[in-house]
Amino acid sequence: MELGLHIADFTWNGGPAALAATLAAHAKTAEDAGITRVTVMDHFWQIGAVGPTEHEMLEAYTTLGFLAAHTNTVRLHALVTGVVYREPGLLAKAVSTLDVLSGGRAGLGIGAAWNAEESRGLGFAFPPAGERFDRLEEAIQICLQMWSDSEAPYEGQRYQLSRTLNSPQPLRARPYLMIGGGGEKRTLRLVAQYADACNLMASSQTAHKLDVLKQHCENVGRDYEQVEKTSMSAIDPTSSSDDVVRTALAMRDLGCAAHYVYARDITQPSAIIDLLATALAKIR
Repeated sequence: MELGLHIADFTWNGGPAALAATLAAHAKTAEDAGITRVTVMDHFWQIGAVGPTEHEMLEAYTTLGFLAAHTNTVRLHALVTGVVYREPGLLAKAVSTLDVLSGGRAGLGIGAAWNAEESRGLGFAFPPAGERFDRLEEAIQICLQMWSDSEAPYEGQRYQLSRTLNSPQPLRARPYLMIGGGGEKRTLRLVAQYADACNLMASSQTAHKLDVLKQHCENVGRDYEQVEKTSMSAIDPTSSSDDVVRTALAMRDLGCAAHYVYARDITQPSAIIDLLATALAKIR
């Protein structure tokens, strides 16, 4: 099982002046320790599950480009992008650019978005859930079209593009596509229909969510085994490596191939990597 480092908290010792150097060292140390994936949230304010709204938060795609320059092997993507934050043409271009500049290591993690307070605060449109899911499906279709040989127009209900030109193309056939979230009616159906991977919070509901995904795969004629299952959990200053191992192995038993870990209230990033490196050795 692979471990991923999900960077959700940037409130570290040294403050903003030291943030660039600390972040670069954090990602490189994770890579050197055997972490295979590094992801960031796509938020502009800190979220309540991690810390106070006013805590430091970096914009996702600027940060991923920075991380690409300071790592060599890890997969890089947002976990996950809110569809309402960027027009799909821009999003496809951003991921293509990241893939080219990282040597083919970029992915797209995407979801329907949920943070109404953040969106209202910064002036992002935040339509009702039904429209957000419409936009999510169309955005996925647009990205896939832009990562293909087609430059044809795209005519959707929510988005219209007159020419889907995208040059340069990603270095791989297409970037890794993850749809995040456990919504049983639409999110997991979209995973079955389009995605390379899903991401679910590790919980007592994970097995049920995977059963729902399996049914959606049957409904759309998709091989369930073709969908990579990934999970996520948090650590804090009270956590041990055994806590990570216990959760990760429980998720592996359910069929998850990778487990992402994010930290909250740990102000020294080296402590995060020490814990994950110890956990990884036990998992292997």
